[in-house]
Amino acid sequence: MTAPIQASHPGADRDRPPPVRPALGAVAWKETVHLLGNLPLALVGFVYTVTMVATAGGLSVTAIGLPLLAVGLFGSRLLGRLERARARVLLGVRVEEPSPLPGPGRAGGFFPWLWAGVKDPVGWRSVLYALVRLPWGILTFTVALVGLLVLWPVLPYVVRWLSNVDRLMVRGLLSPSDELERRIAELESDRGVVVDTAAADLRRIERDLHDGAQARLVALAMGLGLAKEKLLEDPDAAAVMVDEAHGEVKLALQELRDLARGIHPAVLTDRGLDAALSAVASRCVVPVKVAVDLAERPAAAIEGIAYFTVSELLQNVSKHAGARTASVEVRRSAGSPPAAARLLIRVSDDGRGGAAVGAGSGLAGLAERLRAVDGVFAVDSPEGRGTVVTAELPWRGRAEH
Repeated sequence: MTAPIQASHPGADRDRPPPVRPALGAVAWKETVHLLGNLPLALVGFVYTVTMVATAGGLSVTAIGLPLLAVGLFGSRLLGRLERARARVLLGVRVEEPSPLPGPGRAGGFFPWLWAGVKDPVGWRSVLYALVRLPWGILTFTVALVGLLVLWPVLPYVVRWLSNVDRLMVRGLLSPSDELERRIAELESDRGVVVDTAAADLRRIERDLHDGAQARLVALAMGLGLAKEKLLEDPDAAAVMVDEAHGEVKLALQELRDLARGIHPAVLTDRGLDAALSAVASRCVVPVKVAVDLAERPAAAIEGIAYFTVSELLQNVSKHAGARTASVEVRRSAGSPPAAARLLIRVSDDGRGGAAVGAGSGLAGLAERLRAVDGVFAVDSPEGRGTVVTAELPWRGRAEH
């Protein structure tokens, strides 16, 4: 038995219309309306495009030529958006919207923004679409109208063939720039997540310093100042105050060590994930089995993200899971090519379950952090049957840096 032919477009299976039937069904009527609407919209697009290109080209020797072209291409983008919406409603073609052009502020100034608008590939593809649509619009309008009047028995088959050409045009000329365009949009979103996460971490560190170690050091300074004043008058009271200050020093040092461990633990730098995760597991309120199977250490950034991911998950186990035991597994998956290898993390417990990656939860924050570095985060937590959290990170070895 021969293997089925794979669709050439990612959404082809989802967008494929139902089989053609002789009777004019709802899909055939939508396709007919689309074909009849091709001519008026093609006329509008053609006139706009020719006028815009001719005017901008004629004024290209002046200062307003390029700005006019950039604005005209933005208008072509809007026409392309209208055609995508029409194809979505009448032809069932689901085409993602291209990422918007950055404004002058985000583009780095007026001239970088102007240049980005002039060389906008989405706008130029919309221009090409408008130019080729006029002859095609005339043909499809004529055939659809004649078919409605005299060829209606075979009209569903005719409009299906013509509509399939329309579908190809929309996908080919009005879709985003394939994987590159989608990747740019993902990276822009991920960059925002990274910036927000870094800002939140800085605020947390500042708050911990202000409310913890800094407050203790202020109290220590005041206590030592009082002890200094009583040193000659009441040596015994001064000795007690110095002893209390010594205790404050030890507490402040412990808080600073905890804070430093929260930023980046020394054991992770010195001995790697196995020792660092074992130290985290020892502080969990339930017994945790740790299994780290890595032939080499990953890059420091990946290692740090893996450490803090497991650390937060084990904190959740301690606070919310109601578990008796938990386990942590870390290993590297074999990738083909080797650059596709992944660092796999699995944290499980036998607690009450019911965990979910909801908005505002700690798990949602972890998922966003991992997605920002091309990671994957999945939670399986049925009620009463424990929780299994699986995370993946792209593998980068230390030798690569």
